[in-house]
Amino acid sequence: MLKTINSNKIENLIHHNLKGKNFLQFSDFSTDEILYLLEVAQELKTLQKQGEPHPTLSGKVLGMIFEKSSTRTRVSFEVGMLQLGGHAIFLSSKDIQLGRGECISDTAKVLSRYVDGLMIRTFSHESVEEFAKYATVPVINGLTDLQHPTQVLADLLTILEYKGKLAGLKLCYVGDGNNNMAHSLIEGAVKVGMDISIASPKGYMPNEQIVTNAKEALNGTSLTITNDPIEAINNADVVVTDVWTSMGQEEETAKRLKAFQGFQVNEELCKHAKADFIFLHCLPAHRGEEVTGEIIDGSHSVVFDEAENRLHAQKAILKILLAK
Repeated sequence: MLKTINSNKIENLIHHNLKGKNFLQFSDFSTDEILYLLEVAQELKTLQKQGEPHPTLSGKVLGMIFEKSSTRTRVSFEVGMLQLGGHAIFLSSKDIQLGRGECISDTAKVLSRYVDGLMIRTFSHESVEEFAKYATVPVINGLTDLQHPTQVLADLLTILEYKGKLAGLKLCYVGDGNNNMAHSLIEGAVKVGMDISIASPKGYMPNEQIVTNAKEALNGTSLTITNDPIEAINNADVVVTDVWTSMGQEEETAKRLKAFQGFQVNEELCKHAKADFIFLHCLPAHRGEEVTGEIIDGSHSVVFDEAENRLHAQKAILKILLAK
């Protein structure tokens, strides 16, 4: 168990502060709040493995709006609500009035009258922020083009399980720096005291505002942005990558395949990481592009534990934000 909360009084205060809050990006949360979410995720995972019921959200309903397709996000949220004693409703944008032009504010206000929380997986981060502005129930960012905080919370949980700590570790991300995983990894790593390095080709560097904000929040840790994968991965404890072409960028595939040559995570590159590094990938993966089979299917890979931890991390979010 991660020991970060000093007393029941502090724990109760953090829980109270989180209750009813939106979960849109890591920058909205304090270090203690993120570490508390990880503690709760560990507790819920232990209860599930022991076969102990934990229906803390009995009678609660989560509305799930999907404008982007999903495997892990949909299943983990739906199963998570079921295991917590609640219910989840899948709402495709094609099946609700959003797909026919109803404005976000009206949809948010109406759905808030029916459900206890909303999870949204969409393209524009501004859309999620607008939902949160007008909804009167907690809104959870299941993924946008800018951020993917639910995935990165699961990543932090996985790193914690394998390394026994977060603070003081070095995380390296190699690939498209201007994508949701890179952005949420930057924000999440800075919050929990990890050094982070991002290696991306020119033209695919992280969002400048996210980098600026993260650098201002550094507290004895480092953030490195480079075009050199070897520089970035040197002495890394954790190596992460993502697909070179994300959803909605399919027309750029040929251009991206050319631009990202030299940024593949393979055995040669990983020789520069620590001998006991772990490899993460949010999946789905394109073997032979951003990562070789030898790495993602090798002894350093923990991608399926990482995928499982989507369930436990998101149950922690749901339990705390939607709790009675």
